[in-house]
Amino acid sequence: MTIAPSEFTCTLYAVADHIATITLNRPERRNALNPRAYAEIEWAFKAASADPDVRCVVVTGADPAFCSGEDVKEMMTGEGGGQQARVAQAPVRYQPTPAAMAALECEKPVIAAVNGSAVGWGMELALYADIRIASEKAKFAELFIKRGLICDVGGLLRLPAIVGPAKAAELLFTGDVIEADEALRIGLVTEVCAHEALMDRAMILARRIAANSPLALRYMKQGLAKTSYGDPREVGGWAIEIIYRLFQTEDHREGVRSFLEKREPVFVGR
Repeated sequence: MTIAPSEFTCTLYAVADHIATITLNRPERRNALNPRAYAEIEWAFKAASADPDVRCVVVTGADPAFCSGEDVKEMMTGEGGGQQARVAQAPVRYQPTPAAMAALECEKPVIAAVNGSAVGWGMELALYADIRIASEKAKFAELFIKRGLICDVGGLLRLPAIVGPAKAAELLFTGDVIEADEALRIGLVTEVCAHEALMDRAMILARRIAANSPLALRYMKQGLAKTSYGDPREVGGWAIEIIYRLFQTEDHREGVRSFLEKREPVFVGR
């Protein structure tokens, strides 16, 4: 899908003072992701990476959420396909989610300004950032286990490096929701601030970063990626293959049904 910012319907993209701001903009769906939103996120990160005027990127969501993950209703009804349809139609050579790779391979420092719930792929998106700051209203959860699925590259590679393997395992295995203060305590975010101050705080930090040498920033980010994280393409390809298998299971169907029916899932292991 080839699109330009003027055609965006799910995302806002703007550049000012060497800072690119990417805002997920489906507030009526709590910024849940459909295929269009995934495509726009991919384009925005690639554009920011390629733009010599951009030195830092801030990603956030239109209130009241940062990103509530996959749009489950669209996924189940088939409207636009959703991640499930995209994976189900994937070629034999499984590849990482394009939007994830665009975020991970962005050459500019990325700050996630988490203004509300960041769950499922929304938490993945926050994890793709180099730095996360949160409003007091932020919540985080890797909910994939509740849907009979596994997470993407963020949870598998970056979360253990950020909070440690044991805490990452707890969050991934339980699907527990944690509040902003707990996210700060475990090092998932570097700052928690008043909700109305979040974007000001993010922009202050972004301007401090953008004031530095663009070349040095790029290589500093590359160096951190080499020393802190594994190969996202290898792990991402494996994850998509496993997600494809799990999409075919009764447990996944039960996970989605239980979400839509607002009840706890009852899994059977098949």
